[in-house]
Amino acid sequence: MRSHPAFADCHSHAFHRALRGRAVGGADFWGWRDGMYAVAQSLDPDLYHRLARATFAEMALAGIGAVGEFHYLHHGPGGVPYDDPHAMADAVVAAAWEVGLRICLLDTCYLRAGFAGEQLHPAQLRFVHGDAEEWAAGVAGLAARYADNPAVVIGTAIHSVRAVDEASLPVVAAALPDAPLHVHVSEQPAENEACLAATGRTPVGLLADAGVWEPRTTAVHATHLTGADIATLGAAGGYACFCPTTEAELADGIGPSTRLREAGVRITLGSDSNTVIDMFAEARGLAMNERLASGRREGWTAAELWRAATTDGAASLGFGGLGGFELAGSVRTAGASEPLWAASAADVVAPDGLDPEWVRAELSAVVDEVWRRV
Repeated sequence: MRSHPAFADCHSHAFHRALRGRAVGGADFWGWRDGMYAVAQSLDPDLYHRLARATFAEMALAGIGAVGEFHYLHHGPGGVPYDDPHAMADAVVAAAWEVGLRICLLDTCYLRAGFAGEQLHPAQLRFVHGDAEEWAAGVAGLAARYADNPAVVIGTAIHSVRAVDEASLPVVAAALPDAPLHVHVSEQPAENEACLAATGRTPVGLLADAGVWEPRTTAVHATHLTGADIATLGAAGGYACFCPTTEAELADGIGPSTRLREAGVRITLGSDSNTVIDMFAEARGLAMNERLASGRREGWTAAELWRAATTDGAASLGFGGLGGFELAGSVRTAGASEPLWAASAADVVAPDGLDPEWVRAELSAVVDEVWRRV
C-alpha cells in the first residue's frame, strides 16, 4: 500500500447526494433545479444531519480530509427560522465531526430570486434572509460558536450575483474578512446574460466592483469567462474551484482551467452535487476536459493535479495539512506508476473506525426517507 495526501473537497452541497441515481428530469440546469428544490423542502435538522453524515462518511472513505460545504438551507419550511437559527448549520458541522472530516462551513448569503425581482420559489424561502446585514450578524454569531474548534472553519459565500443584489455584495464580502469567501460565478450563460442586461457587467466584473476578489476568495465553476474576467481573477491571486463531474452532469460546459492557472489563479476541485464522490475522477476530469477543449494533452501534469486536489484546496478552505490515506493495489492501478491517472475512490483503504457497510446501509436508508417525504 502507498500513502497519499488527503484530498480537499472544496465545493459540496451535501443534500444533493439524495439526487444520485434518481429520476430527476430537466433538459438543462434550470429543469434539474426543480428536483433539487423538492429535496430541499423535505429536510429538517435531524434528517439533514443523517444525510450529511452519510455523505461525509462516503467522502472520508474516498480519501477526503476536508470539505467545503456551501450552506444555504438555513430556515424551516416557508422560511420560518428555527428556534436556534443555526440548527441546520449545526447539523452539518456535527455530521462532519462524527465521521472524522474537517469542515469549512461556507454560510451562504441568499436574498432574492433574480435580477428582475422574480417571485421566490417556495423552497427558496428556506434560503433567504431579510437583508445582508441580518445575514452578516448571524454568521458572526456562528463563527464565534466554533472559534475554538480547529476542525471547523466558518467561512462565507455569495450564492450568486442573481441571488445577492449589488448593494449587498460589499456587506457580504466584509462579514468575516479573514475567513474564506466563496461564490458561484458564471456557471450558466443565462446568468451571464441576465447580469449583463441588468448591470452592464459580467458577474466577475460586478463582483470586482464590489471588492469581492481577494487572495482568500474562490470563484466556483468559473465556466463562461471573458478574457477580461480571467485577467481580473488572476490579478486577485485567489482560487477557482472546478467540479468536472457535476459540470458535465448538468451540461454546464468546460471552463478555462489552464488559462486561469496561467493567469495566477490557484485551481481547486469539488464534488458539488455529489453525483460522484471521487477526487480521482474530478482530477482526471479537469485534465480530460481541457484536452477535449484544446485538442492537446499537456494542459495538466499529475503534480499540478495533486496540488489542486490537496494543498491548494486545503488552503482555500482555511486549513493546512489534512493528513493522508492509504491506497490499496487493484486491477485499476496494476502497472500504473502514477495512481492519479488510474485509481478510483474504491481503491482507498477505509479509515479506522468507519465501516463501509454501515455507510452503504445508512445512505440507502436516509435517501429513501428523503424521497418518501418529497
